[in-house]
Amino acid sequence: MTGSVRPSSARHVFYRKLDRELPTIVRAEGVYLYDDAGRRYLDACGGAMVACIGHGVPEIAAAMAEQARAVDYVNGTAFTNLAAERLADFLATKTPAGVDRAYFLCSGSEAVEAALKLARQYHVERGEPERRVIIARSPGYHGNTLLALSASARDHYRALYAPWLVDVRMIAAPYPYRSESVSSAAMTGDALEAAIGEIGPKNIAAFIAEPIGGSSTGASLPPPGYYARIREICDRHGVLFVADEILTGAGRTGTYFALEHFRDARGAAIVPDIITLGKGLNGGYAPLSALIARRSIVDVIAAGRYGGLMHAQTYSHHPVACAAALAVQQYIERHELVARARVLGERLHLRLRSLAADGDGAELVGDVRGIGMLAAVELVADRATKRPFQRELKVAEALVMRAQERGLILWPNVGHADGRNGDLVMVAPPFTISPEQIDELAESLRSSLADAAARMHARPGSR
Repeated sequence: MTGSVRPSSARHVFYRKLDRELPTIVRAEGVYLYDDAGRRYLDACGGAMVACIGHGVPEIAAAMAEQARAVDYVNGTAFTNLAAERLADFLATKTPAGVDRAYFLCSGSEAVEAALKLARQYHVERGEPERRVIIARSPGYHGNTLLALSASARDHYRALYAPWLVDVRMIAAPYPYRSESVSSAAMTGDALEAAIGEIGPKNIAAFIAEPIGGSSTGASLPPPGYYARIREICDRHGVLFVADEILTGAGRTGTYFALEHFRDARGAAIVPDIITLGKGLNGGYAPLSALIARRSIVDVIAAGRYGGLMHAQTYSHHPVACAAALAVQQYIERHELVARARVLGERLHLRLRSLAADGDGAELVGDVRGIGMLAAVELVADRATKRPFQRELKVAEALVMRAQERGLILWPNVGHADGRNGDLVMVAPPFTISPEQIDELAESLRSSLADAAARMHARPGSR
């Protein structure tokens, strides 16, 4: 679709950001986006860490069209469909044994909402209705529907909707870069044990965590023994462990699931009770997310009072969306893109780490971290003390705008340092990015850092 588009002030559609004009993208191919003025942008964050196989892959569009011609929509309470069945079968080849029952929805928030409801219903059906408390981590993010937002540590969202949120117990997330400001219990998993002890084990329904931090902690990896400890604690107290892989799943970190990076003392895999997927599951081609649960959990629900999960969505198990996601997953498999994310991720991190070493703007870079095709650059006012910039300066937002002016798209995050202050940008390009495009990305980010630093230094009181 081409042609002139009206400015946002004259459009009938409104977007999340209403304080600036948005460029109109009319074409996308590979790692690049093109607007109606002919400008090209390198999509260094895959939109919102979504576009894992790149834009404009013809065979995905063909799979969607073929499915739409065959069956466009059926309601999941009355019928199944081949696309959903085939996608679930594929995912069962990637999940740990026994975690193989997939429920498809439209967004990550919906998947989290349904996963937490599933945990609650499971305990009720088993005769433990007192299990109602959810434990989550701060910093952390799980979505913007009200239960998912309740489990998220996003103060700038939560403040507005606080009267509508439910009480979720927060514990400190492991955050190696700022380990001196969090308790040792946060780094070992003992924080979960302490919270369960305070609340009472029989009152806890689920613990939810991103195996590797998303934007909330900027791709932070917990210490090696962390999840083995989490699994042991959850098992001992009968608490369901929900692994939120919406951002990290489907290969983003160089393994299909981010939790695969962690093992117990015997080298065995850490197996969650419920997994949520989104973003890389669909690659941006159609809205689709999933929760994948242990078979034993679903068996309890099936035999229970309600005969199924008490969570309905009009577009759950949508045939066209499932066909798109299956085509994306088959493309990833056929082109060995998970391995590519792991191998080329090393080049990406090497180039990003060089940003802190030299060049104008290097003094803003406090830390570069991540794994695979997931990276973060944390920005600080003082590298020696890790002191964050004051929130009023909006450093992350300024850097993102400078980068976009240069044709580079980044994803900002704020507030992670102390709940209010803290600035970082996420880098999460498509797995198909070439080595030369990684170099282009890094050099454009270097120039953008220089632009942001120059503007900051020119601003009174910026430090």
